[in-house]
Amino acid sequence: MSDFEHTQTEPGHLALAGDMNIFAAHAMKDVLLDNLNATDILKLDLSGVTEIDTTGIQLLLLLQKEAERRDKQVHVLALSPAVQQVVSLLKLEASLGHVSIVWS
Repeated sequence: MSDFEHTQTEPGHLALAGDMNIFAAHAMKDVLLDNLNATDILKLDLSGVTEIDTTGIQLLLLLQKEAERRDKQVHVLALSPAVQQVVSLLKLEASLGHVSIVWS
């Protein structure tokens, strides 16, 4: 069972919370791509993510590829410790390409 939540705090700014895992994959994909469709620059706040697995990472990489293909941008404003740990463990900082991580 998944505990995935999302909040659009303002147009183009999406906050995700809870679990980014295989159980939430379908809902996450729809939310991420719908929000990317709605703006040229998507600001993504992952500070509320409590768990992320490889499915969650794959969706972030998919979002990056789709943004690149559509000539759009994704800015990750904040990472939770769980996301930061997995991104570092998998050495994906550079692989995220146009997904720029902006520390606030």
